[in-house]
This record gives sequence, structure tokens and C-alpha cells, in this order.
Amino acid sequence: MRNGTITTFILLGLTDDPELQVLIFIFLFLTYTLSITGNLTIIILTFVDPHLKTPMYFFLKNFSFLEISFTSAIIPRYLYSITTGDNVITYNACVIQVFFTDLCGVSEFFLLAAMSYDRYVAICKPLHYVIIMSNSVCRILNICCWVAGLCIIIPPLSLGLNLKFCDSNIIDHFGCDVFPLVKISCSDTRFMEWTVIICAILTLTMTLTCVVLSYAYIIKTIFRFPSVQQRKKSYSTCSSHMIVVSITYGTCIFIYMNPTAKEKVTVNKVVSLLIFSISPTLNPFIYTLRNNQVKKAFEDSIKRIALLSTK
Repeated sequence: MRNGTITTFILLGLTDDPELQVLIFIFLFLTYTLSITGNLTIIILTFVDPHLKTPMYFFLKNFSFLEISFTSAIIPRYLYSITTGDNVITYNACVIQVFFTDLCGVSEFFLLAAMSYDRYVAICKPLHYVIIMSNSVCRILNICCWVAGLCIIIPPLSLGLNLKFCDSNIIDHFGCDVFPLVKISCSDTRFMEWTVIICAILTLTMTLTCVVLSYAYIIKTIFRFPSVQQRKKSYSTCSSHMIVVSITYGTCIFIYMNPTAKEKVTVNKVVSLLIFSISPTLNPFIYTLRNNQVKKAFEDSIKRIALLSTK
């Protein structure tokens, strides 16, 4: 976004109604607090509990870190705008917001693909799991997720840095996002729009292919288990991840694959709000409430804290 005559933007937010703004503030504050608390709890538990030193929880820890970074890039700024009435954001702050939300968002998809591969190895190749999913392999996969996310966002971001804004600096959104910025630009944005769509399709295609193939082999393997108990146990280790994958891919496909969604600004803003608030809040609870190991680690940590406090 070329820093020419326009050096600041005005974020319109979701509504001008003061009563609705209060409700939105309460809703976002609660969901953001729950999201940070839930994801931080997972990160802390994976550090302190020896039973959670496995590849599955290594990826879950990094996924929680991405969720915290993703929501923190935009929600606190919007809460500040509602509280103070200051809807002005500088050009540089807008660019930084776009960079971090896109980087964390795209990296999440690649991390979900890595997590599905981890579940594939755990269920389909249990005897070789420790060798295949070694600590070094897990770290390399995690780094690759960040690098892949960076490589995906560089082409549209570099094109976006050359956009000119001549007539309007009003962004019809609660944060800096690609399509609202493109809408107010006086540059020819057709090539950039196609670049964004191609990058989105590329990300979804690569990661979703990995997820679908992994779970196709997982389901095939589970059906071969002679014991019903074995099947239930194997399914329970994957069910949480499958729910999170469905929520994440469903919302993203709606925004980027539905042509009318880009035109329906209100619908787009509401869906974006759900992505930044509901999904990061639900994810830690989906993983913890359906996972006995995490629940036990949490209970053990509470007991240790209680013992220390009584001494």
C-alpha cells in the first residue's frame, strides 16, 4: 500500500449503534479472554507435564501459539476502538496487521496438515511412530509451516504495498483486511485480487489434500481393527482435530471461494468476526474436553498448585 497522500485509515467497525457496540465489546472481550486463557493453558501444560511431551502435543502447543497471535493481531485494537471511539489506524499499523493476521492464518492451515500427518503415522504406523515423528522432524515440520505461510503471503503482500489510495481512506471493516483495502484503492487491483484468490486456493488445495489423504488412510486402518474398543480409542484421538479442521476450512472456504461473499460486506464482516473470536475460543476447549490426557494434566497441575499454596 503506497504511502502517498493518505497516511491513515478509518475503520468503520461493525456498527455505529452505541448499544450494539457495548454488546459487541462484551462478546469480544469474553471470547478473547477465554481464547487467551484456554490456549495459554494448553501451552503451559505441554511445557510442565511430562506426559504431554509427544509430537501430538508439540503441534497442539504451536497451534495454540498461532491462535493467540492470530487473534491478538486484530481483536485488542478493535476493543480499543470501541472503548475510546478512536477508529483511526496508521498506514504502517495497517500493513503490520495485515501481515500478521495473514501469516498466522495461512500457517495454521499448514500446521493442521502436519497434525493430520502426525495422526496418520500414530494410527497407521504405530511401531515406527517414535522414529518417524522424532523431535527433529517435528521441529522441521513446524518451521516449514511458518516458511510456507510466509511464501504464500509474500506475492499478494508485495503487490498490496504498491496500491494507491487517492479518494477514500475509510475501511468498511473492523480491521485491516485485503478485500476492504482493495475496494477503496484507486489502482487497478484485478491482478492482485486474482493473486490473492490463487494463493488461497493453493493453500487450501495443498493442505486439504494432505488432510483428506491422511484421514482416508486412518479410516481405512481403523476399520481393519478387530476390537471395537480399539476403534473407539483411535477415533477419539482424531475426532478433536477433525472438528477443528471442519470449522477452520469451512469459514475460510466461505470467504474465499464464494464470489458473492466478497460483495456482501456485512456477511463478510460477521464471518470474519467469528473467525477471530469463536474459532480460537472453541479450539482449546474442543481439544481439552475430548482429551483425557490433557484433562488429567490439568487436574495434576491444579493439585500441585494447591499443595504448594498450603505449605
